[in-house]
Parts: sequence; C-alpha cells; structure tokens
Amino acid sequence: MPPVLDADGARLWGALTRAAFAARRTEIDALNVYPVPDGDTGTNLYLTMDTAIDELKRLHSSQGVLGTASLVVEARDLSRALLMSARGNSGVIVSQLVAGMCAVVIEEELTEVDGGALARAVTRGAELARASVAHPQEGTILSVADAAAQAAREAAEAGLGAVDVAGAAAAAAEMALNRTPEQLPVLARAGVVDAGGAGCLLMIEALHRVLTGDWSDAGRLHRASDDLVPRASWTADPVAGGDPSAAPHGGAAGGDPASLAFDAPTAAAGGPAFEVMFLLDDSDAGRVAMMRTALDGLGDSLLVVGGPDLWNVHVHVDDVGAALEAGILAGRPHRIKVTHFATQIAAREPQQFAVIACAAGPGMATILAEAGAVVVPSSPGARASAGQLLEAIRRSGAASVVVLPNDRDTLMAAEVACRAATDDGVVTAIVPARTAVQGLAALAVVDFDKGLRENAISMTSAAVATRHGAVSIASREVLTWAGSVSVGDILGIVSGDVALIGDNLADTAGEVLDRLLSGGGELVTLVSGADADPAFIDAVEERLAKEHAEVEVVRIDGGQQVYPLLVGVE
Repeated sequence: MPPVLDADGARLWGALTRAAFAARRTEIDALNVYPVPDGDTGTNLYLTMDTAIDELKRLHSSQGVLGTASLVVEARDLSRALLMSARGNSGVIVSQLVAGMCAVVIEEELTEVDGGALARAVTRGAELARASVAHPQEGTILSVADAAAQAAREAAEAGLGAVDVAGAAAAAAEMALNRTPEQLPVLARAGVVDAGGAGCLLMIEALHRVLTGDWSDAGRLHRASDDLVPRASWTADPVAGGDPSAAPHGGAAGGDPASLAFDAPTAAAGGPAFEVMFLLDDSDAGRVAMMRTALDGLGDSLLVVGGPDLWNVHVHVDDVGAALEAGILAGRPHRIKVTHFATQIAAREPQQFAVIACAAGPGMATILAEAGAVVVPSSPGARASAGQLLEAIRRSGAASVVVLPNDRDTLMAAEVACRAATDDGVVTAIVPARTAVQGLAALAVVDFDKGLRENAISMTSAAVATRHGAVSIASREVLTWAGSVSVGDILGIVSGDVALIGDNLADTAGEVLDRLLSGGGELVTLVSGADADPAFIDAVEERLAKEHAEVEVVRIDGGQQVYPLLVGVE
C-alpha cells in the first residue's frame, strides 16, 4: 500500500480490524470488568464491525460500486453502517471513533489521507467519542483514544508522514492501555487493562499495518505481547493497596483471564439491572436533548450518538419501561434490544449440545426450528455471514455445537465461525450439508440427549447418503457442462451441477428425479420454492406415483428463492 490511506486502504483497514477483533474477541471478553462484568466487549466489537462491513458490501453491491467507491463514499457509508450496527458500550464508542475520522474525510473531500489529515482524523474521532459519553471515565477506551490522538498530532506537527503518524498513535495507545489500571481501580483489583481500550489499540494497529503493507497475520496485531493482559508497569492497587501480582486471578503475573469477567470486583456492583439499546429516528436535536436528560436521570453508561436523522441510544437502567417511554417521546425507537445482565451471565453456563442450521426460506426455517435447531436465515444473495453464525452459536449457550450450512457457498462462513467459537471453548463440528434436503436428513437423526461426536457422525452419514437435485430458471447466459444456457431456460441440477437444460419445469424435474432414483431410493423429499405453482409440484408428485410407485414422497413448503424445487432422495 502507498504511504497514504486511499479508498482501497480504507477497505483493507476495515477488513483487518474485523479480523483482529475476531482473533482477539475471547481475550477481550475476558478483560471486561467495567462498567459491567458481562464478558461481551470483544464480541460486541467484532459483531459491530462484522455487521457494518456486511451492510457496506450489500449497499455497494446494489449500487454497482463494490470495491470501486471513492474514499468519501466509503467514509460516509461506513460511518452510517457502524452507527446502525453498534452493539454495547464499546461498539457505540468505536462507531464514534470511526465516525469522527470519516467526518474529516467527508468535510475535506479527501481522496487520500496523508500524515496531517490522519492526525486531524484521529483527533476528531477521539473528540467525538468523548462527547458521546454522558459522564466520561478515565482509564477506559476514551483515555486510549485521547493518547493516540495527541501522539498523532505531535507527529504531524513534526512533519512526519502517515506511516509515522499511525505508528506514533499506536505506540501511544499501547502505553495508555497499560496505564488504565492506574486510572481505574476496578481494573487494578482485577489485574487487567480496559477491554474497550484493548479494542481501540487493535484498531489503530490495523491502520498502521495497512499503511506499512504489513497486513498479514491479523490475529497477532498487538506488538508488545501476544497477551493483552499487560506485564504491568503499575505496582499497587491505588485504592486497596497491595501487590497486583498477588491477585487471585493472577493479573499481571498470569492466571486464567477467562475467569476475570465474572469474579472480579466491579464498579457496577449493585448498579442497573438492564442494558437498553435502540435506534431513534423521526426526531430532532431538541427532543433528543430532552431524552438524554431523562435517560441520564434513570441510569448510567448513557450514550446518545448520531444525528441529524438517526441516533443510536444506549443506557443501563432498572426501569426499562421508563427508558423506552423517553425514547417514544423523542421520536420513533426501533431495533430495540434489552439485556438483563444477570440472565446474560447465567446464560453463559453451557448446555450440552445444540444444532445451528441455515434456512433459505421461511417454511424451511419453521421446520428446522420445530426440529430443535437454532435457525439462521441464509439465501442466495443474502447468505449467512460468519458473524451471524457465530452469534447463533453463542446464543445457543451450548458447550458443543454442530453447524448445518445447508448450502455449499456458506461452508466457508461456517468454518470461520466455528474457528472463532473454538476460542470460546465451544466444541464445534460442521456437517457438510450442501443443500436444504441434506440438512433435513441430517437433522432427522439428531439425538439431543447424546453428545457432539455421536451426533456429528450420524448426521454426516445421513447428509452424505442423501442424493440431491434442484430445478431452477436461468437468469443469465452461461456455459455449463450440459451446454450453453440462455435466459429463461429450465435448469436441471444434480448433485450441485447443471446436468440438463429443458423448457418445461415438470418435465425437467422428472428427469432430475429419474437420475437421482437410478441407484434406488425409498424416500423422496420435494421442497417447493416461494413462487412455485402448486400445480407444478402436483405434476411432479403424480409422475413419481406413476413411474416410481415404490418410493414414499414428502412435500415441504420451503419458501426459498431462486429454486422452484429442491429434491432429496434417501
């Protein structure tokens, strides 16, 4: 990359930051003791960035500018996507760090960011983040961001370029992170640095790596140590006194950081019981200010960011109804999320076994859910991301999880999600179900009273033993093994490949079934699509009854797009 940040560099920065959050998510979760020890800061940072980037790609793909948008367009759209996707205290503050940086790019209409512009951007981000917090606390992400901004300004004033400005900001952020226990007693007692500040450091280091071209191995962004728990320069708890190395969880001397999130003392002990988040529109600055005052009187950890047409609101309260009423008086709250901290922590006690299954349509989703799976929507053009699958794995609360992608293009996302879940201590397996009918066959043999190994073996056997096919209508010209395809041709798909080209849905479906049944079969599953004519499915079933009377037929209204019919033979 050049020694300035351009549009391609900005895209790479987002990808590297997401990769860093994914790789260090569990470690940052374990640092999370302030303001509430709910152990989700790393997860919130990762999912905030992951969701925003997915939304950005979807938006730019629909506009035909994917990978080619200007730096100003990238900045504008990323800022809004992060505002809408921000999760938790940390996610909202990071959204403002990035929003401030983006504002400099937009206002100055930059095509590239040099050293001076980078210093202005980092400074604006730190200022916006601090302004978003109703009662700023030192020793948090705000302190780390301020230190990075000051170092960036000093480097720019010395005439240094973007690489050195970013390097100075990263070095200062690292030093500030290691100082956070000196500033916040709860961190010192727990023997950890601030979780949000650790995320801020990773984000700045990702920026430095983009500018230097050293962007491999994103999971090891932290330069001083492979461990975000510092080899502390501080020597005593400023409140309680004593040696932090003697802390029950090891602190700087070592130990198991995963236990810190639940056992460490916290300033939030006895504090509000609920986290409330929502997006707000149909409002104005005056009503938002009144809402902010009302929410400030109800609880703590208040963040109100965004404007002028959309705001993201975050607060910890005991009275959820009063918080939502304040939002309603200010405008139209939506995407409302309420988390009960005690329940969230208790939910981390693992259940034995769960299945995560992707569904391409509402009918399929209902069937999978009724069979006991945690369902993730995933269809052509809107396939499940690694972040969505990871969130479903975590939501299941299970110690061991089997993932059913039910689509070969979702296999890679499933692999990424399972690798990240493994860092949580969750044992995972992927059943290579490449289509919905294979997923149904696999789920039919699940025994939730058994463990992962037995279920993974039986589910994989069932999936692999299910021959699969489909019927679709060509939307573009393409060359296949079966010949040249024109728009509107009927495609007969066998085992994932176009095997024949026809001009009649029922006849093509019949030929697909003949090929699948050539090796025998006892059960045929017909999964109808969202726009499939019932008469078409009737015709297929009648042909089966006439030509293959020995097989049992099951019809399912899957509701999937693209494929009027999916077929499975067992």
